[in-house]
Amino acid sequence: MEVNNCSVVTEFILLGIPHTEGLETMLFVLFLPFYVCTLLGNLSILVAVISSTRLHTPMYFFLGNLSVFDTGFSSVTCPKMLLYLMGLSRLISYKDCVFQLFFFHFLGSIECFLYTVMAYDRFAAICYPLRYTTIMNPRICVALAVGTWLLGCIHSSVLTSLTFTLPYCGPNNVDHFFCDIPALLPLASADTSMAQRVSFTNVGLVSLVCFLLILVSYLRITVAILSIHTTEGRRHAFSTCSAHLIAILCAYGPIITVYLQPTPNPMLGTVVQILMNLVGPMLNPLIYTLRNKEVKAVLKTILHRRAPISES
Repeated sequence: MEVNNCSVVTEFILLGIPHTEGLETMLFVLFLPFYVCTLLGNLSILVAVISSTRLHTPMYFFLGNLSVFDTGFSSVTCPKMLLYLMGLSRLISYKDCVFQLFFFHFLGSIECFLYTVMAYDRFAAICYPLRYTTIMNPRICVALAVGTWLLGCIHSSVLTSLTFTLPYCGPNNVDHFFCDIPALLPLASADTSMAQRVSFTNVGLVSLVCFLLILVSYLRITVAILSIHTTEGRRHAFSTCSAHLIAILCAYGPIITVYLQPTPNPMLGTVVQILMNLVGPMLNPLIYTLRNKEVKAVLKTILHRRAPISES
């Protein structure tokens, strides 16, 4: 195809979830509660962290950041999906598609970086308890948080520019429920091998480096926990880390399945993406609150404080 003579695509059509024709209403009823629970759960954690001085510690500072990013990550794709499941338009403009891809990878990569920072925070707290407040002072915490945002922005900018510097002359049917790299590259009217290699390497490198840093942190944490002589001390140290480990497994499983497959399976990729966009951000508040007495206590205090107002 002569790229110079092609008619540039100005909008895309999201084909949605494969093999679900006629099931839109059922899927809407199924997915809406997940999205609402994601918003309410993450908002609850954020309110608890902000409102209670007891939770003004590095661990809860990063947990509050995670709640913000989980809310944003889910909101990048879910509202549009819910709208077309209601029977509204499946069209998405070229500009909105660019924004959707950028913020999806921006917020998703920040989450990976944030899990790494949270692992370092647990490493510092358990391995160096006497120096913990010095190592993780407020200035360092803010610097680490800002660093995750900057790295996420660079990572997403590279992927977005690689994807959208390619010409798109038609067709414009995106075989997915949102704009993502594996669904968009087959529509490009030029050779995509370079974009595929760089995006695969970029996503793979970020995931691998973060995972190795987390692994090293938890190996050191495990050694430190085993050296604790009291059973109660071991239980307390393990309980502070177990929620984080569960969240990491929930996050890295979908990344490996979707982006690091040698031969992608579109149906499997779609199912995993739905789990990653809807279920993952909803599970994080449950994982961190159900196993955390401090957060539960603060939330109960907030609810009791509101109760007399609602009764009157």
